[in-house]
Amino acid sequence: MLEQRIQQHFIDSADLKYQAAQVLSHPIAAAVQAVLACVTSGGKVLACGNGPSAAEAQQFAAFCVAGFERERPELAALALTSDSTLLTAATGGTHDAAQQFARQVRALGQAGDVLLALSVSGNDANLLAAAEAAHERDMTVVVLTGRTGGKLAAMLRETDVLISVPHDRAARVREVHALVLHCLSDGVDAQLLGEQENPL
Repeated sequence: MLEQRIQQHFIDSADLKYQAAQVLSHPIAAAVQAVLACVTSGGKVLACGNGPSAAEAQQFAAFCVAGFERERPELAALALTSDSTLLTAATGGTHDAAQQFARQVRALGQAGDVLLALSVSGNDANLLAAAEAAHERDMTVVVLTGRTGGKLAAMLRETDVLISVPHDRAARVREVHALVLHCLSDGVDAQLLGEQENPL
């Protein structure tokens, strides 16, 4: 019984990825172009998310700086989820958690930079505030979310990119998010360095 349950996870994950391939390939390609335009013009990617999505934001920043599957020059990227002092800093005696990423975006973000926000629901208050701060800085916002994209999807501009995994279950959405980040990293490398056979 347990083995069947485990096998079902693999089947459900594979089915969703197969179904999402056609739906998500266009917005992922648009996100690759946004990141590429940013980093090749001297800009940087600021990445953020909550919980497991925070770890994914850190992983994407690491792919940009340290490389994905090929050697290449470093690309400027920073995970806004990494500095525990900033994330827990109180302002005026009160701590407004909804502003934890927005403060960093306002401090570090510049026109031409990209904000990469990861959220299963698309309704996280701190990510909504970060996207608003990014718009104030004339940054492009790339959102990875699930379901319908929530409030984040509703606030995006024409120049922003929405990658919304068509599923309700958080675990399935995060599995596809991990693949999307791999596609983004590989797409940027392919555009910068040219196509190559899959590395070993």
